[in-house]
Amino acid sequence: MDFNMKKLASDAGVFFTRAVQFTEEKLGQAEKTELDAHFENLLVRADNTKNWTEKILRQTEVLLQPNPSARVEEFLYEKLDRKVPSRVTNGELLAQYMTEAANDFGPTSPYGKTLIKVGETERRLGGAERDFIHSSSINFLNPLRNFLEGDWRTISKERRILQNRRLDLDACKARLKKAKAAEAKAACEGDPPCLASISMNPLVRAASVLEWAGRRACCGKEMPKAPLLWSDEVEKAEHELRVAQTEFDRQAEVTRLLLEGISSTHVNHLRCLHEFAEAQTTYYAQCYQYMLDLQKQLGNSRGEMLPGTFVGNAESVSPPPDNASPTVAAAASSVAGPAVPTIPVVPTAVGAPGSAPSVEALNASDVKPPASGTRKARVLYDYEAADSSELSLLSDEMITVYSLPGMDPDWLVGERGNQKGKVPVTYLELLS
Repeated sequence: MDFNMKKLASDAGVFFTRAVQFTEEKLGQAEKTELDAHFENLLVRADNTKNWTEKILRQTEVLLQPNPSARVEEFLYEKLDRKVPSRVTNGELLAQYMTEAANDFGPTSPYGKTLIKVGETERRLGGAERDFIHSSSINFLNPLRNFLEGDWRTISKERRILQNRRLDLDACKARLKKAKAAEAKAACEGDPPCLASISMNPLVRAASVLEWAGRRACCGKEMPKAPLLWSDEVEKAEHELRVAQTEFDRQAEVTRLLLEGISSTHVNHLRCLHEFAEAQTTYYAQCYQYMLDLQKQLGNSRGEMLPGTFVGNAESVSPPPDNASPTVAAAASSVAGPAVPTIPVVPTAVGAPGSAPSVEALNASDVKPPASGTRKARVLYDYEAADSSELSLLSDEMITVYSLPGMDPDWLVGERGNQKGKVPVTYLELLS
């Protein structure tokens, strides 16, 4: 118990000394040991890495799981070291509702058939989303968490130790400076001489002290109760300074090696970032393919479900092609009014919006507009005709369109003056 009390008192003294040194540095009353520029750059780089890693980690978690309650639940399961329960994705839940609704409305009805088809696609989308979340958590989120909870904690611990070593070093420097100043002052005021400068022989030192005391007695000066031997204080302060400097240098080297390891962390995070991008690319490619399949199914069955309906009577604006400018896309979205939604058919060749589906060649000279059913349409995007049977379009121009019996529902006949040709429905905004 006695030993523990001594250690506690010693630790308290060290803490108090560091607190005084830190306070004096903040007030500008004490000198501070500065680290070299390279070391300071390593510290800044490490802090930036930690801060941005935290932000990227948090935002990726929001991306993968937008529900904050679900994120809190997953966090608690991880802290309790328990397996996170499997959770149904929103797409899978929507697929379940659509399937149940189709069974209720009648799976053979047009609406029921469509619900089943869309529900199956939503189920596949939900499964793809689940795989993407699982892959991203393992290959991207976990390495970021491991850095923050492992390497960064070690770096922070060593940096705190280095800070304490620096405070001890600066406190020793201040103590040595004060001891030397007191020694010089004592020599000027006739205090006990610096024994270290007299001789290393203790008998010679004792004789010098006695001689000094005799001179003070003859002069009638009061003898001090405990003559201060400042040379011993200086020697002690110098010894403590050497020890503190050694410990500081050793700790600085350890911390430097850890900070230089941030470069390896960046390389590891770069690899994880590539894997995350690949997983996201695969996920969106799967979603795109699933929606293409659904689009074809709905396009094939749309004529059966809605016989006799004028093709393209919906006025909803389809998504702009890949080469459409942001201005055109914004204009298309701003003019869209209330309309009956349709499923825009994506061209067969991916990334080539000008390629048309396989249709019968259209001879413009033989085409006669029907007596009724012609409509005006505004062109949303530029379109370059793929062959002589098609009509090239310019954005924002007005043309007349109509449908012919047996014609592909995704195409219309367009007229501009004496020019005629097939035009894709997805490039048009049908007016009255």
